[in-house]
Amino acid sequence: MSGRPITEDDLHAYIDGVLDAERRDEVSDYLAQHTDVAQRVSAYRRQREQLRSALLPIAQEPVPADLNIDHLIERQRHPRWAALPTAAAAVLLVGVGVVVGWLSHAQLRPAPVGIEALAQEAEDSYEVHAPDRVRPVELRADDRAQLVRWASQRIGRPVIVPDLSESGYRFMGGRLVATAHGPAVLFMYDDDRGTRLVMLSRPMTIDRDTAMELHSRGAVAGFTWANRGIGYSLVGPVAANLLHPIADQVRRQVESGA
Repeated sequence: MSGRPITEDDLHAYIDGVLDAERRDEVSDYLAQHTDVAQRVSAYRRQREQLRSALLPIAQEPVPADLNIDHLIERQRHPRWAALPTAAAAVLLVGVGVVVGWLSHAQLRPAPVGIEALAQEAEDSYEVHAPDRVRPVELRADDRAQLVRWASQRIGRPVIVPDLSESGYRFMGGRLVATAHGPAVLFMYDDDRGTRLVMLSRPMTIDRDTAMELHSRGAVAGFTWANRGIGYSLVGPVAANLLHPIADQVRRQVESGA
């Protein structure tokens, strides 16, 4: 460890993948200990990927003939060609307007609420904690009773740890997670082959009773629902048709109080 504080420049370099191995590991350790910053980094990463996707078609277009390097050199030799053609200038302005408009739309888009917000929080929590091979959970399975008491007190509702052993997943432990909508409890499971599932649960102020909905982000799928004012979201790198019965198993257990 270098002992240097983690700065905003480090966070953006981490997102861009330009840090050296040692500094990248230091930032990863920092994010594992600061979930609020980790969630912000996840949001930055999503915005970066959205912008890249939006601009990719433009980047793949061939360079216009008027902007070919030979033409540019010729313009330097002949000043009468120096002015950018009006049509090209118009296209450039339109392109800039599209990018600025897209960025404004992304910034002004309202934050998700209800079930949509819980689904995003679960995905963010998975991205932060599931890859952590050092301390993915705050309290391990052996401390289940302490975890249940702690989470129940902070959430203000009795917490139930689902048993997913019939589906091949053992309970690893859990932690409390800070969200924009209050504290949530995270439970993590592992199939002993490296595949991890995360269940995130918290009280809901809206969408208090909502049927199970499928969502996904990249290779991570999830099912999110709410019952009697408590929301649940199960996410992991598992095909939706395989994750769905496990989510149903969770739903039956938490609703029956098992």
